[in-house]
Parts: sequence; structure tokens; C-alpha cells
Amino acid sequence: MAVVLGLITAVGPFAIDMYLPSLPTIGGSLHASAAAVQMSMTVFFATLGLCQLLYGPLSDIVGRKPPIYAGLVIFLIGSIGCAMAPSISALVAFRAVQALGACAGMVIPRAIVRDLHTGPDAARLMSLLMLTVSISPILAPLSGSLVLEVTGWRGIFGVLALAATIAFAIAVLQLPETRSVEERAGSSWRGSLGSYGRLLMYPSFMGLVFAGACGISAFFVFIASASFVYIDHYGLSQTEFSLLFAVNAVSFFGCSQLTGTLAGRFGLVAVVRVAVTGFALAMCIGAGLMLAGFDSMPVLIVSLFVGYGCLGLVLPTTAVLALEKHGTIAGTASALMGSVQMITGAAFMGVSGMFANQGPRPMILAIAICAVCAFIVAQSALMGAKDRGGVQARRPVTSES
Repeated sequence: MAVVLGLITAVGPFAIDMYLPSLPTIGGSLHASAAAVQMSMTVFFATLGLCQLLYGPLSDIVGRKPPIYAGLVIFLIGSIGCAMAPSISALVAFRAVQALGACAGMVIPRAIVRDLHTGPDAARLMSLLMLTVSISPILAPLSGSLVLEVTGWRGIFGVLALAATIAFAIAVLQLPETRSVEERAGSSWRGSLGSYGRLLMYPSFMGLVFAGACGISAFFVFIASASFVYIDHYGLSQTEFSLLFAVNAVSFFGCSQLTGTLAGRFGLVAVVRVAVTGFALAMCIGAGLMLAGFDSMPVLIVSLFVGYGCLGLVLPTTAVLALEKHGTIAGTASALMGSVQMITGAAFMGVSGMFANQGPRPMILAIAICAVCAFIVAQSALMGAKDRGGVQARRPVTSES
């Protein structure tokens, strides 16, 4: 199940990571500025965030599988459009179509995890899902560099179209339906909209969601700026950049695989508290050294490696805790979580892009701000929480009517 869900979810991250080495090349080919090329990524994240709000309730109403089918087909159409884009504006538009399709693979697998498990078992499956997904930042930039050399940047989107086709076949043949007909019977768009309203007023849920959102934002800022920092500022080749990018992914998914074991032994709440503290400390130390005048690539690499290792523990645990008490509306809750996280990430990315100068300092400072925000929000959300079994909360949101 982890492999199946991971392969479906990985389509979206591949669309983010695979074309990173080609960003400077795309700018030259389409006669676009770095800011215009980055807009293709910002629009992708913004669309990915907003449209998840549709897929979550839809999966509660009609089941988990049909929306996944539809999303993969839309993603395929967007990928073909990107491959044929004659201008940067067309590329940005088709990136939005891509994101509209990728939403399904981002939100529904989390709901499926909640359909099947809670507690440490859910954390274990969520971490395995992230293991599969985290292969994307390792393989995607490397494969993107190879495709870029062989076919040019347009070939990258052709490969993404092929990946969507394979994921569609896997979903049809291997993915079971985890939302029963009986469970769907009580679901409706009106009930889902009401659930969104109640979830927004649920402090522990929103606190955990925003903690994860700040953590994801730190990674989004890195994704948007890393190729310009490593290639243009430090003079690395596209392949060398891809390898360094992969180092952070190894740290992230390596630590994420400890989630189930640590949660079973110490409790999810304790894992979040320690991990978010380590994340903030690592990024603040790195930013402090950079601002003090140490424009050193090793300093950047080490701080990111340690920080993203801690982030690998933060994201699955906050997701499991946030969904713990909302099983009957898991699709809706997962959609709201993904939407808030993606929109927050796009906002941080857009603001940090305004100060980008192809140097490392604006990037590492923005990442440190994200980490500190994650620390503050997580500690506030977990205040008074039980050490095992999740946060203490007000009346659970379970009604769908």
C-alpha cells in the first residue's frame, strides 16, 4: 500500500523537482527573466493548494479512486501542454493545469492512510509513504539533468506525461477503494463546506496544520532558489546541483523512517516537540553564520542537511496528529491541510523571491524564518497535549451534515 500510494503521490513532486535543473535554460529558451520562470513554480504551488479543497470532499462523496483517475488525466494534459508551450505565459498556464491534476495525488493518499490506520500505525504508513515520495528529490533532479542534456527542457515534461500514464495504470490495477458505500452515503458538498468551517475553528487541528505548513514552506523556498544559488552563485554544474539537492532528500526521508519507531516509544507529541526544536536551531545557526559573513557552501550544506532531517520527523507526525480525530471526514480534513500548506508555501516562496539575488543569504534567512514559525506554532498547538494519543482538543469534528 505504501508503494502504491507513494507512486501516485510522487507524480506531483516529480513535476516540481524534475525541471529544477532546467530553470535557467527555460529562461534563456523562452527569453524570460528568472522571476518569470520562478512564477511557473509559484503558480503551480498556489493552484496545488487551492484545488485540493475540491478533491478532498469529492473523495468523501464518491470514493477515493475516481478523483485520482480524473486528477492523473488532467495532469497528463497539462504535461503535454507544458512540453509544447511557445512562451513563458503559456508554460505558466499549463503548469496551473498540471497542478490541478496533481492535487488528487497529494490529498487523497493521506485520507486513505487515515481510512486504514490511526496512531503509531498511521505514522508508520505515513513515513513509508514519505519514503517513496522522498525518492523524488533524489531521482527527479538527476533524471531531469539527464533528460535536459539529451532532449532539452521540453523532454522533461514528456517524461512527466509518461509518469502520469504509469501512475494511472497502477491506480486502476492496484489501488483498493477504502471509502465504503455506507461511509459515502452521509457525505455531501454542503456537509463538507460545513466541516471546513468547523475545522478552521478547531485550534489544535489548525495549529498542527500550520506547523507543517511552515515546515513545507522552508522546503519550497529552497526548491525555488536552490538552482540559482548552486549553479549561478557557486558555479556548480547541473549534475552537481542535482547531487547536492539529493543530499537533503536523503536526510529528510532517512529521518522520516524513524517516525513509527520513535512515535511508538515516546509518543507522537514528544517527537514533534523535539524535531521542530532541532529544525529551528539548525536553520537559525546556518542563517546566523551566513549573515555574519561566512558565504560558505559547506555551511549551507550542513545546516540544510541537519534541518531537513528534523523536518523529516515533523511533517508525518503533525499530519497524523492533525487527522487523528477526524476519520469520518478524512478527505475534507486532508484537503484543508494540503491547501493551507501549499498556499502558505507559495506565499513564503513569493515573498522570498522578491529578495532573491542568486546568493545564499536571502534563501537561508527565509528558510530560518519558516523554521522559527514552525517551532512557535507547533509548541503552541501542543501546549497541554497528552504525551501519547495526540493533542487534547475540544469537541471532535465528526459531523458531516
